[in-house]
Amino acid sequence: MEFFCYHRDRPNSLALREELTEAHWSYMDGYEKELIARGPAFAEDGETPTGSVHIVDLPDATAARAFAFDEPNYQAGAFRDVLLRRWRNLLGRTMWEFPGGRSGDPRYLVLGLAPDTGAGTGDAADLVVPAAWRDELIAYGPLLSDDGTAWLGTAALLRAPDRATARTVLAAHRYADVEVHEWEFGGRR
Repeated sequence: MEFFCYHRDRPNSLALREELTEAHWSYMDGYEKELIARGPAFAEDGETPTGSVHIVDLPDATAARAFAFDEPNYQAGAFRDVLLRRWRNLLGRTMWEFPGGRSGDPRYLVLGLAPDTGAGTGDAADLVVPAAWRDELIAYGPLLSDDGTAWLGTAALLRAPDRATARTVLAAHRYADVEVHEWEFGGRR
């Protein structure tokens, strides 16, 4: 089962995150084979962390919760909250298989959250890979309910020239909110 995990930073937690860098990387090393994508997200300044994205393939929701809540930064209080949702890998690959490589044009996390109409009662959007974006997508798929049946939003990691362009990967009018964060490939440097 694939899961999208977004740990959102607590304000003023940068020093704590820096202190825990090796503990975080060591923790993630234990999930190397399960990771589909990973990396930090940043505010518009491109410097201030806003969170950390991890897309993982784990046996079940219990394993996903353990992954999310045992993470050292979460345990130490560096993260404010966690968005953990079932996810479907519509590209069928990992970020390491992205033809565009690790560097180059800016990369973004685009997160569309479904309108609050009751879980699974709204019309799902963006359930197929947008053809115009295929070469720019690093990871793409729907956010789903725990049982995988209800659409709760869409998450994309992509390469784009700027934030405004990145936002257009989703049909914004179909969502209650669309967040765009600068993002970079994660892992040991």
